[in-house]
Parts: sequence; C-alpha cells; structure tokens
Amino acid sequence: MSTPLAPGNHSATAPPGPALYDAVLLDRDGTLIEDVPYNGDPEKVRPLPGVREALDGLRAAGLRLAVVTNQSGLARGHFTEPQLHAVHARVEELLGPFDHWAVCPHDDTDRCDCRKPAPGLVHAAARALGTTPRRCLMVGDIGRDMAAALAAGATGILVPTAVTRPEEVAEAPAVARDLPGAVHEILRRMRAVQPVVPRTGRAGTVLVVRSDSAGDVLVTGPGIRAVAAGAERVVLLCGPRGRAAAELLPGVDEIIEWRLPWIDGDPEPVDRADIRALTDRLAGVGAAEAVIFTSFHQSPLPLALLLRLAGVPRISAISDDYPGSLLDVRHRVPVGVPEPERALSLAAAAGFALPADDEPGLRLRHELTGPTPGLPAGEYVVVHPGSSVPARACPPRRCAEIVAALAADGHRVVVTGGPGERELTALVAAAGGTDLGGGTDLAGLARILAGARCLVVGNTGPAHLAAAVGTPVVSLFAPTVPFGQWGPYRVPTVRLGDAGAPCRDTRAAVCPVAGHPCLTRVDPADVVAAVRALAPPPPR
Repeated sequence: MSTPLAPGNHSATAPPGPALYDAVLLDRDGTLIEDVPYNGDPEKVRPLPGVREALDGLRAAGLRLAVVTNQSGLARGHFTEPQLHAVHARVEELLGPFDHWAVCPHDDTDRCDCRKPAPGLVHAAARALGTTPRRCLMVGDIGRDMAAALAAGATGILVPTAVTRPEEVAEAPAVARDLPGAVHEILRRMRAVQPVVPRTGRAGTVLVVRSDSAGDVLVTGPGIRAVAAGAERVVLLCGPRGRAAAELLPGVDEIIEWRLPWIDGDPEPVDRADIRALTDRLAGVGAAEAVIFTSFHQSPLPLALLLRLAGVPRISAISDDYPGSLLDVRHRVPVGVPEPERALSLAAAAGFALPADDEPGLRLRHELTGPTPGLPAGEYVVVHPGSSVPARACPPRRCAEIVAALAADGHRVVVTGGPGERELTALVAAAGGTDLGGGTDLAGLARILAGARCLVVGNTGPAHLAAAVGTPVVSLFAPTVPFGQWGPYRVPTVRLGDAGAPCRDTRAAVCPVAGHPCLTRVDPADVVAAVRALAPPPPR
C-alpha cells in the first residue's frame, strides 16, 4: 500500500475524464528530477529539462497528476520522513502541485505489495485520484515502472536514461525520448480519439469493415461502438475467421461474412463473379457511409473501390497510400498505437465518438451467460497453448511444464483450445490440467475466461477475449509484432518472453529463428510468479 508521505494531498474527487485517461502517474527520480541516490536534501532537487512546462500541459488538459515512487532510503535509514516531506515540498515548489504522492518506504527484502514492479502503488494512486488504473497512464524511466503499470492495467510510457537497460527499452509498451516527448504523445493520443467536428445528428446505416481474425475483430470493438453510438444501424463486413468474434460485439445489427482476397492470410484467387456478387451485396446494404478498419499493414483501397461501385457516398479509412477519389476521409496513424485506439481514432476522424459513459476498452455483449460443462470446482487458471499464427505460440512442451508448475503451486488449471487443437490441449493438460480443448465455441470460451482468475496465453485472440471480460493476462508474447500495439489492452498484464529476440518486428507467421527461443526460454517459475502477482491467493 502507498504511504501518504507528501507535503499535502490535493482534492481526490476526479472531474469528468477525457476519453482515454483521467490521470498521469509519474516516477520521481530520473523522470521528474535528477536521480540523486537516497536524497534527503531539498537543495539537491534539480528538475529535468522541460518538465515543468510538460506537467503544466497535462494540467491544462484536465489530467490529474500523481507521483508514484519507491523510496527504500527510508527503510535503510538514509533519510527521515520529515526530510522526505521537505524534498517533496521542494519538488512541488519547482514543478507545481501534484494531486497525490504515492510512496513505498520499503526495501526489496520487505516483500511488500507496493514496491514497484508490484502494482500496489498504481492501485493506491488511482484510488486517491478517484479513478481506476485502466484510466491512468504511467511514465517512468526503468522497467519496474512499466511492469507496475501493466500489472495494474494502466498504460505505460518509458523515458529511458543512462541507467535504463536495453532489455527494459525492448520490453516497454511505448518509449519517448524524455518527459516532454511522453506528454506530447499522451496529448496526441487524447486528441486523436475525439472528433474534430462532432456530428450534429445520427447517421443512417453505416457499414463497418474488419475482415480479419477473431482477435483483430475484438480489438476493433471500441471503434465499432463509437460508430454505433452515432448511427441508426451498423452492418459489419467480416471474414469467416472473424465471424464468431463479430457476433460477440456490442453495437452490430447485421453481419455480412465474405472472404476478401487482398486481406485473407490464405487467399483464394480473385474471382470476377465473386467480386461482382460482393459489390451487389454491398449496394444492397444501402449504407450512407462506410468506415473501413484495417491492420497497419493492410490496404483499404481495394474495398473502397468496390464501395464506390456499390454507390456508398462517404468512405473513411486509414491509408498511407494516395487514395485518389476512393476515400472521403483519409486518416493516418503513427506506428505503434494500440489497435483499439487506432480504431477509435479512425472512427473519430469519420466524426464518431464513444459516449461519455462508455469506457474505451474491449467489451462483449452482456447476454453472454450460461453454464460451461467440464469446469473444475472452485477457482481456476486458464492456459491456452494454441495460436492461429505458429510464431506466436509457446511450444507445447513448455506449455505442459507451465501447467505442471501451476498445478504444483496449488492452482486448478483449465486448458482450452479450438476444435483443431484437441491433440495439443490433451498433451498440455496431461501435465496436471483439465482438458476443455475443442469443447466450446468462442462465446463459451468467453464464459470460461470470465470466471478465471488469470489467463496464460500467447499473442492470439483469447488474450483479447480475456481483456474484453476483464480477466488478467500472463502474456507469453513473441515480439514479431509490437507489444504496445497488440498486447492485452487495459487489463492487468505481465509480459514474459524475450522482447529483444532476433524475430523482433518481423511480422513472421512461422518462427524464423531455430528453436523459437523467444518463448522456449520462458521459465515456468516466472509464469507462477506472474499469476501470483496478478491473482494473489486469498488470505487464509
């Protein structure tokens, strides 16, 4: 827990928050001020360049500010509590007031729940500011800061210094050169999801598109809900791999399932009759406009051409390529933005925004209820070993070792997988879990995950499904794509795996490195520790 060692806590009632964040949490030493080891002297407080102006920019945007700092010097006797108060008073004198100070006074040997990388300080600061961790963003200079933010469900931005290790930079969800750079990115993200020109009335029928896998459809959910909030009717065009996920999304009134050969990972040859039939089907929707959601490496322009031929008068999409007359709204997004925010920013560019009472996280339809046969009695942890992309799957033997380690730690373990993964789940579950492989559809898997204490999974659709139902995720994340863009969104997470492996940012579908080292080397003991951090056992 945090200790209110501060010159004064300011009002703890948060004003109505912006679309993405209510508050920014800041590490102290190396982020706000020069790092002077065990400093108890106010005269040694020296702000880093540009910090005061950056903080004032956050204040002007209506964001609340808290300092979240480990101060083991108290436990070690290097300074006293009054001296720490004096240092913090000097920080506020130079940098302006903070709404809360969250301080861990312990040493590593105390095994407290507040010392970063534990998430306790982030939870405490969010409570003090009248918000939740998922509406907070943490800025710090070392990996402990990022780990604490992720484990609480907050967003993280790393500002490296000379003491930041290269592996901490590789693991960070986002990196800025300094605090002013981080603040620029925070404010840019906030602006990006707000329409420049809000709509004055509701649109008629809007066609939205995400023709991709289940996970891709799930992370587009916030953008689709934003469109639905401003439309009379929403029709979703998706592919066969995303159909089950599309059926779980709020705000969708009708689904059109169609393979798009310029999107599908295993495409059929382009067929003239099929394209003509698709164009006719799109014309039959009678859409007043269309919003084409794509991944960062996909082009919306082939479909935009068909929509023009189908008579859709207004089309919005993200496109780096020159679209000519194919798009009415051509939107651009920097690389690395989380996919749900990328979708929200396109919806905003088209004039749509989430209503004030809708969180920008992932969400499913409320009516997903019903019994799930085969679940063990009591609390359980889920291990999902499979992935539609082989490079992102943890090797089966290592997954079996993880199941054995979790079972040895006293957890009931459920192993899940799709109908084509029964052999895989049987192998992994034999190490000490209950095998539910192939026994449920995606809605059933959502119910299983909603009841779980934690999910252990690679970068695949069930990770986003867990985020949508609020279940913490131990992410065995292969770095073939950026974690900050594709990691579990706004849900407590621990990332494991070698973030600096040679496969980094290759987008490879099959591991290009012999032995799949980024995930083969995951230590099952680290998975057990991560589950304990995210889902601590109840007190005896």
